[in-house]
Amino acid sequence: MIGYVTLGTNDLARAAKFYDAIAKELGVGRFMENESFIAWGAPGTGAGVGLTKPFDGKPASVGNGVMAALAAKDKAQVDRIYKLAMDMGAKDEGAPGPRGDGGFYAAYFRDPDGNKLNAFVMG
Repeated sequence: MIGYVTLGTNDLARAAKFYDAIAKELGVGRFMENESFIAWGAPGTGAGVGLTKPFDGKPASVGNGVMAALAAKDKAQVDRIYKLAMDMGAKDEGAPGPRGDGGFYAAYFRDPDGNKLNAFVMG
């Protein structure tokens, strides 16, 4: 249902390093890019993530309650993504582990701009 998620950044070069590393772990790379926008994913597949300097020229800010979830292939990949994010200066919002019933396993963190992300797997 979701085509892609776009998050704001005030420092595209810094944020790009963070998302390049996460995207590499997920097996994708950049597929669209200009001076104020970068998108990661693979054309013709599931949702991707885009980062942009806001079009209106005002500073990017974090939406309260907004989060982008990154689908991992297994629990080990959730763990690797979380560790990679922490190693790159992300802020912890919940270490990897089971959440509720039903086999939902997730880790939560904030990128260098404060955008909340999660890496998860079901089952």
